[in-house]
Amino acid sequence: MKEALANLRLLDDEEKAIQEDEGAVNGVYQFCRVGRCLTDSVVHFPSLRNTMADLWHPIGGICIMELGEKRYLFQFFNEVDLKR
Repeated sequence: MKEALANLRLLDDEEKAIQEDEGAVNGVYQFCRVGRCLTDSVVHFPSLRNTMADLWHPIGGICIMELGEKRYLFQFFNEVDLKR
């Protein structure tokens, strides 16, 4: 049985099916950053989102999503906003 498992190989079609397209993944998240609130108190997400958007005034806009455990995904739509 060990010999049979040692000779086990994926077919070319199967290898292609499980490969990631790195360009697509990087393209989706190229203007994204993850942030975290460093506080022990409860964070009211809608207030945080509105305050950060008002403070940054991004040119291309911003999308802020809650990831859980006081972590947030900040998606910018312009490279200038991301660098600033």
